[in-house]
Amino acid sequence: MDSIIYKYFPGLTDKQKESFKTMIELYPEWNAKINVISRKDIENLEINHILHSLAIAKFIRFSNGSRIMDFGTGGGFPGIPLAVMFPDVEFLLIDRTGKKLLVAEEIAKAAAINNVAFKHGDVAECKDKFDFVVSRAVMPQPDLLKICRKNISSKQHNALPNGLITLKGGDISAEMKPLASRSEILDISQYFEEPFFDTKKIAYTIV
Repeated sequence: MDSIIYKYFPGLTDKQKESFKTMIELYPEWNAKINVISRKDIENLEINHILHSLAIAKFIRFSNGSRIMDFGTGGGFPGIPLAVMFPDVEFLLIDRTGKKLLVAEEIAKAAAINNVAFKHGDVAECKDKFDFVVSRAVMPQPDLLKICRKNISSKQHNALPNGLITLKGGDISAEMKPLASRSEILDISQYFEEPFFDTKKIAYTIV
């Protein structure tokens, strides 16, 4: 059966399809051992986690050679699906929880995703520069920006200015108000028609 991912990304290579297939098979197996996705939500892995992560790929096409940090990646979202989508972009996935990061590492290895690196620890220890920082509902945008601003490069490689791109849910207008002059909020429902996305947003802040 065709994956719902193919519906929205019809131009995938065989290698990309194989990587997504491996992810869809392995996440439930790993999740039974180390809980990276809530037990009741693992059956919605494809839509609620993989496709949700790929909303960022609808918002921006990262240029080849770009560097992206996934802050608080947990079990690898949104970083691993994005790494499959952009094989010529370099991803660093950071998380404080070693067990979750182990799952992300093992799945990346099994799915032959070679453009990801992993860092266990606090982002404060990371001095590297990136074109974008991506994250999924880790903390309010202004707080996240304070922490990772130092990691966002001033050199431009992409069609959009460098900055912070996060996946969020519900009404985020109050949270985003302090950053309104340099931010954009987009409804993910403009990209994907499944009901899960009705309240989901992308928040983009230029640094």
